[in-house]
Amino acid sequence: MRKLLFITSVVAATLASSLALAESKQDFQIVNSTGYQIDEVYVSPADADKYGDDILDDDAVPDGGTVNVHFSGGGGACKFDIKVVYEDEDEAEFHNVNLCSISKVTLFWDRKAGTTRAVAD
Repeated sequence: MRKLLFITSVVAATLASSLALAESKQDFQIVNSTGYQIDEVYVSPADADKYGDDILDDDAVPDGGTVNVHFSGGGGACKFDIKVVYEDEDEAEFHNVNLCSISKVTLFWDRKAGTTRAVAD
């Protein structure tokens, strides 16, 4: 009986770890290399009609800073849209980012072109 209980416990722990990994496969970091403070970050499934709430709440990401984005539910989606709002209220959007295959998005400001670009790692 003790051996069966141990095996059941090991199986349950393994399943719990697998579920936790599956739920967090979309977790990622945003690295701000734009030269500007980011005041708001929105992340939504690519097929959503609109963005949800600002994930930073009242926080901000200074230039050179990093924010960890954590998904508690996962939901199985991999493609997401990301929108950032800078301290001057300028916005940048990045569409169809596959968060299941990357762990970090670094944002850069191209002053000459007047655009923000994202590099995924």
